[in-house]
Amino acid sequence: MSELLVAAPLRLEAMLISSAARGAFVRKTGMGPHHARAAAGELAAHTAARMLVLGFCGGLDEQSVPGEVIVADEVYAAVDEGHEEQRVRCEMAGDLLVRLAGRGMKVRVGNVVCVSKLALGKRRSELHVGGAIAVDMESVWLAPAAATRPFGVVRVVLDSPRHELMRPQAIGGVLRAARALRRVAGALHDSPPGN
Repeated sequence: MSELLVAAPLRLEAMLISSAARGAFVRKTGMGPHHARAAAGELAAHTAARMLVLGFCGGLDEQSVPGEVIVADEVYAAVDEGHEEQRVRCEMAGDLLVRLAGRGMKVRVGNVVCVSKLALGKRRSELHVGGAIAVDMESVWLAPAAATRPFGVVRVVLDSPRHELMRPQAIGGVLRAARALRRVAGALHDSPPGN
């Protein structure tokens, strides 16, 4: 996927992705809607044929576990936080599912809701009721950078209702999520050109 532009919110995510998806242009965008909107203008000028948002997320349902891969069918802003209603279809979802299949990872497809601050505790269930299976803080605000290019979002669960990040035993989940993110990036690198 040498014609791929990858937006990664955090430096750690960008480093993990860059080390496994050589040939893709990986850009650290910063965390949260403010940074995502600022980065979208710069990313829009890039000439890559496709755009992917790749990084960590929070799982919203009881099935969710650290290291699970979420391929977004749609991303949308949490309007209960005062964000403008915004929904973006992820037309690369089918292709991404094919690339990730058979690699020994738990992969699910579903909606990702985008928020302004970390979603913990009860907030997870509130967001899940709206139809999302995962939460992040950037994807919907990075989407305008894709313009007419195919757009996709793949997120790796860092924490979930039964595996909250702020607990002492969370380190195992963090390591699983980091390994899964590298595997996802490697799957993009290993795919035949033009696919």
